[in-house]
Amino acid sequence: MQTRIIDGAALARRLRLELRDRAAELTARGRQPGLVAVQVGEDPASKVYVRTKMRASAEIGLYSEHVELAAATTETALLEKIDAFNHDPRIHGILVQLPLPPQISTDKVLRAIAPEKDVDGFHPCNVGLLATGQPRFVPCTPAGVMALLASEEITLEGREAVVIGRSNIVGKPMAMLLLQKGATVTMCHSKTQDLALHTSRADVLVAAVGRPNMVRAEMIKAGAVVIDVGINRLPDGKLAGDVAFESMLGKASHVTPVPGGVGPMTVTMLMANTVRAAELARGSASGSAS
Repeated sequence: MQTRIIDGAALARRLRLELRDRAAELTARGRQPGLVAVQVGEDPASKVYVRTKMRASAEIGLYSEHVELAAATTETALLEKIDAFNHDPRIHGILVQLPLPPQISTDKVLRAIAPEKDVDGFHPCNVGLLATGQPRFVPCTPAGVMALLASEEITLEGREAVVIGRSNIVGKPMAMLLLQKGATVTMCHSKTQDLALHTSRADVLVAAVGRPNMVRAEMIKAGAVVIDVGINRLPDGKLAGDVAFESMLGKASHVTPVPGGVGPMTVTMLMANTVRAAELARGSASGSAS
C-alpha cells in the first residue's frame, strides 16, 4: 500500500491566502481584525509559539499585539489586562499563552476572556456551543485536524475513530467534532487497558498524548488514516510526534508528518477564528472557522 503523506503546511498556505482576502475586505471597511497574545513568564516553548502566531498575523494582515509579562505577575494584574482587552475595539481575539505560572489560575483566566473574543475556543460558553453542535470558535488544533481530513476527502460518517488523549485543548473537542460528523468515537487515555485493542480497530486514529513514537505500525490496521498531533523534543534536539512515522509508511493509507502536519494548521485556525471574530463583531460572518 502506498501511504499518502498529508501536507499540512501546503493546506495552511492555501487557507491563509483566503484569510488574507477576508481580512483585507474587513480592513477596507474600517474593521481590521485584531489579535493580542499575552505571554506570562519566559517559557522558551511559549516564546516560540507566540512568535509563530505573530508572524502569521502579519502575513494575513491582522493588527496584532504581543504583551509580555513577568513571571511574577499577579493573577489580579493579568485579569485586569484581559479586562482592558475585552473592552478594546481594536482587538477581536485574545489568547493567553499556556502554561501560566503557578500563582495564576488557568481556569479563572480562561473564564475572564470575553466569549466573543475567545479565539482559542476554551471559554465554557464556547465549549458548550461546540458540545451542542453550534460552534462559534472551535479549539484550533482539532479544527485544523478536521480541515486536514476534509481536504483529503476522508469519509467519517459510519467509521471507527479513536482519539488518544483526553485534554480539554485537543482530545475532548476532537472527539466531539468527529462524533458530529457521524463517526463512532472511542477515547483512550493513560488509564486505558490494552490500547492496541482499540487502535487496531480505528479507521481514523488521532494521537494527542505527548509521548514520542508511542503509536507503532503493529497497533494500527491496514489502511487507517493516522493523524499525529504530538510534538515532542527528543534528547538529541530533534522533533518527533506521538506516531512512529516511518513505521506507518506502507500500512496506513494517510499519515501526517511532524513537523509539517497538524502544527501549521493549528496556527492557521487561530487566524481563522480571529477573522471570524471580526466578522461576527461587524455582523457579517461568512461561515464557520473550520
